Amino acid sequence: MMRWTLLYLTIVFLPGLVSAQKTDKKLEAKLQEAISGYKGDIGVYVKNLRTGKTVAINADTIFPTASIVKVPILVGIMDKIEKGELNYDSSLTYKDSLLYAGSDILGSFKTDEKILLKKVIMLMLTTSDNTASLWLQSLAGGGVRINEIMNGLGLKDTRVNSRTPGREDYRAKYQWGQTTPGEMGTLFEKIYRSEVFSATACERMMRCLGRNYWDENEAISQIPPTIEVFSKNGCVNASRSEAIIVNAPKNPYVFCIFTKNNKDQRWVHDNEAWALARKLSKMLWEYYGTN
Repeated sequence: MMRWTLLYLTIVFLPGLVSAQKTDKKLEAKLQEAISGYKGDIGVYVKNLRTGKTVAINADTIFPTASIVKVPILVGIMDKIEKGELNYDSSLTYKDSLLYAGSDILGSFKTDEKILLKKVIMLMLTTSDNTASLWLQSLAGGGVRINEIMNGLGLKDTRVNSRTPGREDYRAKYQWGQTTPGEMGTLFEKIYRSEVFSATACERMMRCLGRNYWDENEAISQIPPTIEVFSKNGCVNASRSEAIIVNAPKNPYVFCIFTKNNKDQRWVHDNEAWALARKLSKMLWEYYGTN
């Protein structure tokens, strides 16, 4: 009788116990305290990739991606490469009609100049070149195709909105793209674990995500330069966000911080969102990276 009682208790209560253990309560308390009083909306997702323990604060809330939408675009391009419809080393011809007004590098090209696909990808992710990104979005099959891929990965809220039929209302609210901290963290992890395409394709995407030019104001600035970091940040006036994987020696981890409706919209180093991202990043590095 005792054996059956123990078995019953195990079946009934163990799943809840295991679920509870997946949240790092100690870290959650630290992060909650750190973000209290933030003047805007904030979502945070953290996952220890060794233990699987997470912290999720508003991690299912939808936020604008800004330039972080370029990660789904990268996945869309890699889908074409995996199918043999594009070649990573292929030469492309730039046209003036591709220009997205701004200070991008690709926009300074003259019409009919040649550039390799892999260099356009580099510009999209490293310098966050918008002309390059919109060109790649088109080459990937557009937002409709990219969104199909996201849906196939189980990401129901991660979507491209701009230049995507049927997404006009979402674009008005979230602009170029939308996601949640939890979904973007999951996408990064899937790439990291080679669960999106072949291991070769995922490794190539990781290398592309490991060359971020924007490393002064953002969370990445708090990670020692000797540590490998894969990242993409996105910023508009009222939204500053970042998604990274820090390949810490013992405890590699995902860190996503998304903000919107920010009161502080200054483009300065001590902007509240950027300062908070750096504060949390330093905290996480000390928590994971030094152990």
